[in-house]
Amino acid sequence: MQKSMENVHQAAEEDDLYSGYNDFNPAFYSEFENDVGFQQAVRTTYGRRPPVRNVCIVFVFVTREPLLDLLKLASVSKDFLLPWEFVFSGSAFDPLGRSRGPAPPLEDTYVFSSGVFSLLLLICIACDLIALDKAKEAHREERALVKQREQSGSADHINLDLTYSVQLNLANQYEKNEMHPEALSSYKAIVKNKMFSNAGRLKVNMGNIYYKQKNYHKAIKFYRMALDQISNAHKDMRSKIKHSIAVVFIAMGQYSDAITSLEDIMSETPNITAGFNLILCYHAAGDREKMKKAFQKLISVPLGISDEDKYIPPNDDTSSKMVIEAIKNDKLSQMERDLKARAEKYITTAAKLICPAMDASFASEFDWCVDMVKNSQYVQLANDLEFHKAMTCLRQKDHNQAKEILKTFEKKDSKMKSAAATNLSFIYFQEKDFDQADKYADLAMSADHYNPAALTNKGNTVFVKQDYEKAAEFYKEALRNDSLCTESLHNLGLAYKRLNHLEEALDCFLKLHAILKNSDQVMYQLADIYELMGDRQQAIKWLMQVICVTPTDPHVLAKLGKLHNDEGDKSQALHYYSESFRLFPCKIDVIEWLGVHYIESQFFEKATQYFERATLIQPTQVKWQLMEASCYRKSGNYQKALETYKEIHRKFPENVDCLCFLVRLSTDMGLKEVQEYATKLKKAEKMKEIREQKVKSGQGSTAGGRREGSGGSADSNHSSGSSRGERLSAKMRSLTVSNEPYEADSQKELDASYMDPLGPQIERPKTGAKKRVDDDDDFGDEELGDDLLPE
Repeated sequence: MQKSMENVHQAAEEDDLYSGYNDFNPAFYSEFENDVGFQQAVRTTYGRRPPVRNVCIVFVFVTREPLLDLLKLASVSKDFLLPWEFVFSGSAFDPLGRSRGPAPPLEDTYVFSSGVFSLLLLICIACDLIALDKAKEAHREERALVKQREQSGSADHINLDLTYSVQLNLANQYEKNEMHPEALSSYKAIVKNKMFSNAGRLKVNMGNIYYKQKNYHKAIKFYRMALDQISNAHKDMRSKIKHSIAVVFIAMGQYSDAITSLEDIMSETPNITAGFNLILCYHAAGDREKMKKAFQKLISVPLGISDEDKYIPPNDDTSSKMVIEAIKNDKLSQMERDLKARAEKYITTAAKLICPAMDASFASEFDWCVDMVKNSQYVQLANDLEFHKAMTCLRQKDHNQAKEILKTFEKKDSKMKSAAATNLSFIYFQEKDFDQADKYADLAMSADHYNPAALTNKGNTVFVKQDYEKAAEFYKEALRNDSLCTESLHNLGLAYKRLNHLEEALDCFLKLHAILKNSDQVMYQLADIYELMGDRQQAIKWLMQVICVTPTDPHVLAKLGKLHNDEGDKSQALHYYSESFRLFPCKIDVIEWLGVHYIESQFFEKATQYFERATLIQPTQVKWQLMEASCYRKSGNYQKALETYKEIHRKFPENVDCLCFLVRLSTDMGLKEVQEYATKLKKAEKMKEIREQKVKSGQGSTAGGRREGSGGSADSNHSSGSSRGERLSAKMRSLTVSNEPYEADSQKELDASYMDPLGPQIERPKTGAKKRVDDDDDFGDEELGDDLLPE
C-alpha cells in the first residue's frame, strides 16, 4: 500500500482543483443581461425573440452572391433566423411563416404586415434580377392584407404609408428594369389615388420615362403638370423641374423656349449648370451679346463654399489639427471641391465659346473675358484663360503673338512660369532657334526642376547638337520624374540608336509599345532597330503590324519589299513594291526596282512604263531615258529605240552612251547618219578624256596638299558625294561594249540606291517634335522625332 502511494501526488491544501472554470474571455462578453429581447427569448417556449414592433427600412445594396449565400445558410440551418422576421423551413423560403399553419385571428394581421415590411427590406438589398419579382410579391401580399382588414372590419387601421411604399417600389423596379409601360401604369395608379397626398410630384418620374422614350411632348406635359403641383415655397424643386423642361426643349432644338426656362431659373434661383446651359443656348442661337450677359451672370453665381482657410489650423493645438485633418477629405469637402472644379470648367468653356479662335475679334473678346474673370470670385482662372489664349495662337501658327503672351508669365508663380517657359522652348525649337530653345528650357527647369516636359526640351536641344549621351541623361531624368512621359522614352530610344546601343534602344521602344499599343511610329522604329541588328524576320513582323494600323503607307510597303528582296523572296518583294507604287507612283527607288525586275523577267514592255514614269519625275536624269530606249531595243522595236536615242542626243549632245547606241543602231539599220554619229562620238570621247585628266590633276594636287598638312580632301568629298546617277552612268558605259546592255546589272547596285534605314527625311513616320496642348494640362509636352534630326 505504501509502495502504491509513493507515486501519487497529493494536492496541497491551498490548491483549488476547480480554479479557472469561472474565468471568461472578455472578447466573448456581451451585455445579455441588459438585452430584454434576449432574456424574453430565453424564457419563451419558441426560443426566439419577440416580434419587433417598429420596423425601420434600411437601404443596403449588395451583390447577388452574398444574398444567395445568406439564403443558402438560412435553408441549411433551421434555427437560423433573421432580425426582420424571415422564417425558413428547410430550403423553402416562407417570409410570412405560413408553413406553421393558420395564425390566431388577432395576430394574423400583424404577421402579415411584418411580412410585407420584410419583403420591402429584401427589395432594398436584393440584386436587380430578383428585386422586381419581390416587388410584385410584396404588392400581392399588400393587396391581400388590405382585403383581409376590410373583411375583419378594421379598415380604419389600413396603413396608407405601407400601401404607398409598396406601389412606389413596384413602379421604381419597373422603371429600373426599363419596363416603361408597366412603370407608367404603376405611377398612374398612385397619382390617381386621391388618398395619397403629394402624389402628383411623381409626374416628374413619368416625365423622365417619356424623355427616355424620346416622347418629348409628353415629357414636357408631365413636367409642367408636376410643376403646377408644387407651391412657390419649394423654389429648389421648381428650379429643377424647369431645368428638366429646358433640357427637353434643347433636345427638340427649340432653343428659344429653352432660353425662356433657363432665364427664369437664373432670375429666381441661379445655379452654375443652368447658367452654362443658357450660354450654350445663346451660342446655338448665334446671339453673341446675350452670351456676354449670361457669362456675367454665370461668374456671379454664389457657390456657397466657404474659404479654404478653414483647413489651416489657427494654432499649434493638436486637437484642432486632428479635427482639421478629419474634415479635410470628408464627403462634404469632396463635394465642395467637385462643385468648384465643375464651376471652373464651365467658366473656362464658356469663355472659349464667347471667343471663337477663327473670329477676327478673338483677341479683344478674350481680353474682355479675362477682365470679367479678374473682377469675380474666380480670379485664379485669369491666368489659365491667358494661357489658353497663348495656346490658341500657337495652334493658329501665330508664334509671335504666342511668344508675347507667354513671356508675360515670367513674373508669375513658379508653376505658370515653368509652363510658359516650356512652351516658349518648344516654339523656338520649331523655328530652329536652338539657342533660345535651350535658354527657355533652362528657365523652365530652374522654375520647376521636376517638370518632365522641360527636361525633354532640354534633351532635345542637346540632341540636335549630336551630344547623344548627355541628351540621354536628360531623357532619363524626365522618366524618373514621370515614368509615363512617352516623349522622353521615345527620344531616349532614338538617342540610344544614334549611339549604336541597339539593345537599349530596343528595350525603350518595347516599353513604349506596351504603353502605346497601336502606335505605328513605335512599331516602325522597332522594325528599323531589328533590321539594324540583322534580324530581318523580326523587322518584317513589326512592319506587318504597322501595315495593319496604316495599310496605305507606301513607304512602309516599300521597306517591306526591300526586306523581302534581301531575304530572296522576289514574289513578296514584287507584291509590296507594286502596292507601294500604286499608292505613291513617284518614289524613284520603287520605280527603279520594278523596272529592273521586269527587265530581268524579260517583260520589256512593262519595264518601259516604269522608266517612262521615272523620266517624267526626273527629266534631267539621262539614265532613265537610256534605260527606256534600251527596253525598246531589247523588245525588238528598233525604230522606237532609234527615235528615243535621237531625242536623248538632242537633250544631252555630249552623252557618250547615247552616241554609242546611235552608232550601233545606225550601222545595223544601214542608215546614212552613221558617220555623223561616229564623228560626234569621237569628239565626245576626247572631251571626256580631257575632263578626266583635269580631275586626275586635281586629285594629285589635293593629295600633295594633304601630305603637306593642308587637310584638303577634295577627292574623297567628290567620291563620297558621287550620286547614284553617276554610278549608273559608269555601268551604262560598260554596257556599250556588250550586246546585252543589262546583263551586268546587279542587285548590289540597286541596294546602294536606298537611303539610310530610317528612310528619307520626308518619308519617315512623323513621331516628331509635336506639342500636346491640353486644356487641363499646365504645359505642353514636346517630342523630338527623327524627322527633326540631322543625318
